[in-house]
Amino acid sequence: MLTEIQVSERADIARSTLQAIEKGETSVAMSSYVRVLFVLGLEEDLLNVASNDPLGRKLQDAELVNKKKR
Repeated sequence: MLTEIQVSERADIARSTLQAIEKGETSVAMSSYVRVLFVLGLEEDLLNVASNDPLGRKLQDAELVNKKKR
């Protein structure tokens, strides 16, 4: 088990950034999320981030349709 300090140091990010990631804040750069996944040994899970998200796909598609109508 790694501490918050260890994860943030190994990912080379600030502790506040790690805390924002834990909260799921969207203002954090994707690269920070990826660094944390690597530190935690979960880099393989990156491929699954949006693979099975039917609602997310519908919302994404709806936004694309709205942009085309403008």
